[in-house]
Amino acid sequence: MTDHIWTRDEVQSPCVKLCVVHPVERICVGCYRSIEEIGAWSRLSPDARRAVLEQLPARAKNLTKRRGGRMARTSTPPDLS
Repeated sequence: MTDHIWTRDEVQSPCVKLCVVHPVERICVGCYRSIEEIGAWSRLSPDARRAVLEQLPARAKNLTKRRGGRMARTSTPPDLS
């Protein structure tokens, strides 16, 4: 038996097993793919997979913006004048 039979030459999924869909952006907060891209991944050509992967960093920027939270409220001293 030869090992090359078990070697796959394909673009791997960016899935990190944190599968939660952002309610506004409608993309997974773990891998940044759309539901449609996730569902079609196994049928996509290597070039189509690479095209999706190239778009992910830009999508990540849209989801990493924080609205504030406690740190935003406490990091600036209140104006007491």
